[in-house]
Amino acid sequence: MNVNRDLLLMLKSNGLGEGEPDLSEKLLKAFLNMLSESGQAPARIICMNSAIFLTTQGSPVEEIMRKFEQAGTEILSCLTCLDYYGRKEKLMVGKPTNMRETVGALLDFPRVISL
Repeated sequence: MNVNRDLLLMLKSNGLGEGEPDLSEKLLKAFLNMLSESGQAPARIICMNSAIFLTTQGSPVEEIMRKFEQAGTEILSCLTCLDYYGRKEKLMVGKPTNMRETVGALLDFPRVISL
């Protein structure tokens, strides 16, 4: 898998779209699988709000996130969000980040996909 150094993926929830939660989770899992299978990985994935459940214990996409990390993608989870949901000690993939780093990445990356 090639890492696209220009691409940032911002995940804002643990699902994709506004519909039923189980469908949203399925869609996000399918999206991440297809992205992985495309052979293109983002340079960084930032997880905000409930998206931190994708990087913590019990994640339905832990294996996919680990594939991205092993390919060289930096995976970051919002520290404020980890604290809010009581998941700081359950982080399984990547490392915590803060809002300063998140804003800096959003301003610096040439391409940002936000889901």
